[in-house]
Amino acid sequence: MKDILLITPPFTQLNTPYPATAYIKGFLNTKNISSYQIDLGIEVILQLFSKDGIQKVFSEEIDIKNISENSQRIFALRDEYIKTIDQVILFLQNKNPTLARQICSMNFLPEASRFNQLDDMEFAFGNMGLQDKAKHLATLYLEDLSDYIVENVDSDFGFSRYAERLGKSANSFDELYSKLNDHQTFIDDFTLNILQEKLELVQPKLVCFSVPFPGNLYSAFRCAKFVKEHYPHIKTAMGGGFPNTELREVKDKRVFEFVDFITLDDGELPLELVYKSVNNKTENSELKRTFLVENEEVTYKNNSTKHDYKQAQVGTPDYSDLQLDKYISVIEIANPMHSLWSDGRWNKLTMAHGCYWGKCTFCDISLDYIRLYEPVSAKILVDRMEELIATTGETGFHFVDEAAPPALMREVALEILRRNLVVTWWTNIRFEKSFTQDLCFLLKISGCVAVSGGLEVASDRLLKLIDKGVSVDQVARVTRNFTESGIMVHAYLMYGYPTQTIQETVDSLEMVRQLFEMGILQSGFWHQFAMTAHSPVGINPEEYGVIPVKQEIFFANNDIDFTDKTGIDHSKFSFGLKKSLFNYMHGINFEMPLQSWFDFKIPKTTIHPDYIHDSLLEEDNFSFKPNSKIVFLEKNVIAEDFVKTKKGNSWELSQLTFHLKTNILKIELDKEKAHWLIRILNENSIENGKKLSLLQLKTDFENSFEDFELFWFSKPMQQLKENGVILSL
Repeated sequence: MKDILLITPPFTQLNTPYPATAYIKGFLNTKNISSYQIDLGIEVILQLFSKDGIQKVFSEEIDIKNISENSQRIFALRDEYIKTIDQVILFLQNKNPTLARQICSMNFLPEASRFNQLDDMEFAFGNMGLQDKAKHLATLYLEDLSDYIVENVDSDFGFSRYAERLGKSANSFDELYSKLNDHQTFIDDFTLNILQEKLELVQPKLVCFSVPFPGNLYSAFRCAKFVKEHYPHIKTAMGGGFPNTELREVKDKRVFEFVDFITLDDGELPLELVYKSVNNKTENSELKRTFLVENEEVTYKNNSTKHDYKQAQVGTPDYSDLQLDKYISVIEIANPMHSLWSDGRWNKLTMAHGCYWGKCTFCDISLDYIRLYEPVSAKILVDRMEELIATTGETGFHFVDEAAPPALMREVALEILRRNLVVTWWTNIRFEKSFTQDLCFLLKISGCVAVSGGLEVASDRLLKLIDKGVSVDQVARVTRNFTESGIMVHAYLMYGYPTQTIQETVDSLEMVRQLFEMGILQSGFWHQFAMTAHSPVGINPEEYGVIPVKQEIFFANNDIDFTDKTGIDHSKFSFGLKKSLFNYMHGINFEMPLQSWFDFKIPKTTIHPDYIHDSLLEEDNFSFKPNSKIVFLEKNVIAEDFVKTKKGNSWELSQLTFHLKTNILKIELDKEKAHWLIRILNENSIENGKKLSLLQLKTDFENSFEDFELFWFSKPMQQLKENGVILSL
């Protein structure tokens, strides 16, 4: 028996659990409140995509003559799907790796329409990338089955969402309420059977649903209804990303036929107070940011005087109870950066609450999850990393920040290196100038493999209007710095921003084409601008040239319908933008005219074909900045010191040999200066946490020698910096 059951409803990700319940469970541990968590999504997927589950799929009655040719083919091959499904799932769980050879033989898996768009496998994976190649093929196999399910069994199904349309722009609760009072769906049967087993096992006093996305909303309410009908003594609560952004104005009392409480924003304190109310069976006298029904009215209570917990107080995420070894790694397209979201299991952590920039006009910067910026210390973060490694056995980390702060990323990287940890990590960033070549190199050697960030609209006018704080030139240089350090880069791209012209959309595509052609961008995703109620554009639409469509709000309020004064139908660009990007991510068809991606006339780009190339032609950033912090990575080298006399001179040189991971670097310095450098390397070991400023280094040098600048910019010192022995941050 546990106090609280934490549930992530179907569906989020196949490869790793959504972290919200793990965050909350970690916090509850600090309060000695017992809890149990389940990811209903992965459990439903595993039952559905099993021999028994697929037999049930094919047992559903269909009109074989009136279904698509693709469905007819899948149905005809049903025995092959039933035969292979269990082994394919085991393979995608990394439990049956030898199956890769059979899968790659191309005559093992049944193939339907998804295989028609198969990538050039040799180009994409080479001759020996068997595991990734097989994952890609197995993913197509699952998507074929998904297509069959959507067409013939349950039209709301999706691997990472369920009945998403019901949660999108649902100003009224009517349609969702009607669906909930209709018969259970095919997927509901799986979901509720598992839920009942867990309720009997855990016997909680309170069931909490974490609803991050519209694609989790219907299932959360369906599960809550089941709890109310069969376990009326159990209270139910809902929180997470969807309520935080969409349900801030909920008025419809019918919502609370399913859930007793809806909490907003950071969930730790609101949930603690809800639990105390439920556990003590007292009146709901003190609550924090919580909706409930009192006196037959929907009431918002925020009368607690307690302050939210600091990030250092919320504990380490706890992934126990989750079936970590059963998540499924898939590769949808043959792009190594893009696959990070679906391949491999990642421990999720957050470097900082909120966004340190907090100005982008399309973003919900008025809401606490963005507005309240609070970083976590590097020491605490790496402590949590070590704790998660011990409890999960995984050394991969995804920092799920709005935008990870560069200064904190630097400190986390240094702390990882001090502790000799071997970890792999990636995160979301802003493409700001702080990401120098040196910082990117430091992040790489600490284990960073990728970053994602918002380029949005590759137009300096629109970036200024968005208040992004970056320019296209700057983005190009930053992506170059990351790429040259061996860190992959993904860009979030936007079209249809208010006042955006057709010419700007075409020019933005050309900028993106050049970034990919230069090899400094590895992955991207286009999405059409959506006006949200809590963004500067949504709050003051007239300032941005849009006219909102007014609607009365009883349930969800986030996405706002609007008309753009330009009158442009931006949606017509969707297919061409995404098709071109798909090609660029595969490194092909850069030479094709932009017009070829669209079936309607577009203007020629006004961007010079060498614009990105020319923007990268900047001077070396190895400049003299007195406040720069100098990091010595001497722990990665072995220095050998010997004396030789230079012919024709009476002065002596020392040759220092640095054994780096992948090469040997030899430099020659004046003997006394070589001894000074060795002393500096020894005294400023990365382990002691001491970081000299460049000015302090100059002062130390000039206690014994003259002209530090001449020494600092000499060829030997340049070589040390270019090889990452000395970093200026």
